[in-house]
This record gives sequence, structure tokens and C-alpha cells, in this order.
Amino acid sequence: MTSLLLAAAPQQNGSTGMGGMIFMLIAIFVIMWFFMVRPQQKRQKKIREFQNSLREGSKVVTGGGIYGTVKHIDQAKNTIDVEIAHGVVITVDKGYVFQDAAQQQPNA
Repeated sequence: MTSLLLAAAPQQNGSTGMGGMIFMLIAIFVIMWFFMVRPQQKRQKKIREFQNSLREGSKVVTGGGIYGTVKHIDQAKNTIDVEIAHGVVITVDKGYVFQDAAQQQPNA
């Protein structure tokens, strides 16, 4: 009878350790959410808001790093015509247009 009690004792300690392990995994997930996922979602939201508020004449940067000025917005095709040099206009998908970095930073 005592051998059964001794054999059952480690199982009780193991189940308590498992609960602590699950708690730690949940805590790690919550920390990752607040420090990694949530800020990224906020940045994505700002980019979407900028893309939806684009107007002709806005200074933009394309996903490929090309700076230019918006000349025409085609809502039906979800594209934007961007002038990158005098007389040189390219058509870019609206999802690949970002705010001009020079407008974000104050002049030094």
C-alpha cells in the first residue's frame, strides 16, 4: 500500500508543474502580442489611412523606393500614376505607395 502512495506522489507534482508551464506560455504570448504584433498592426493601419487619403500632388515613395508626386488616382483599378521625373509617369498599385519620408521628419 505504501508503494502505491509513493508512486502517486511524483504525478501530483508533475501536474502542478504543467499548470505553471502553461501559465508561462500564455504570459510569453501576451508579452509578444504587446511588444511585437500590436505595434505592427498600428503601423499597418496608419499606412492604409495614408493610402486612402491620397490626393493629386501628394509626395509619395513607392515600395521599390522611388520618390515621386501623385498625378492621377484610378479608384476602379486601384492604381496611382506617379511622376518620378519631369514628364516621366509610372503606374503603381495603390498598395505599394507610402508616405514621403521627408514629410515625416521635421527639417533640421
